[in-house]
Amino acid sequence: MSINLKSTAAIGDHPLHPMIIPFPVAFLVGAPIADLAFIGTGDGFWASAAIWLIGSGIVMALVAAVAGFTDFFSDARIRSLNDAWYHMVGNLAAVVLAAINFYLRYPQGAEAAVKPWGVVLSLIVVGILLFTGWKGWEMVYRHHVAVLDAPGQTSSKPVTPHHGGESRRRAA
Repeated sequence: MSINLKSTAAIGDHPLHPMIIPFPVAFLVGAPIADLAFIGTGDGFWASAAIWLIGSGIVMALVAAVAGFTDFFSDARIRSLNDAWYHMVGNLAAVVLAAINFYLRYPQGAEAAVKPWGVVLSLIVVGILLFTGWKGWEMVYRHHVAVLDAPGQTSSKPVTPHHGGESRRRAA
């Protein structure tokens, strides 16, 4: 058994989920910024940018979710963490709200749906992402999920400390 909780969705010992999540986060955080730019300028470019950002955020969130679900469902120790549950359920809620936001915008045109519900939903999604991002980092920093932190550890295999060389250096 490894020292820390291990990510199973990985290339080598590099977990995939944290490599993918910056994309949906950036897209979904960019959407309310584009919404506010549209409200401020009236330029339809910003409303179009927002719908593209939301759609791209949803697609990339689903890609990140595959890696996240793989880790979550493959290790009972991860499932035992409350932070993991908050992270997963919150992110699912954010994606559902983003999908509703996209659905409201698509049939009536990007510009028509920005005020008021488009921007409100976008801001709620960002609030949820702040919470779930916090919980995700709690898993890394507090619970050491997918962290290699033992001295000399270069893989998820347990490390047997080597003490002989260190004592010789001190004596010299």
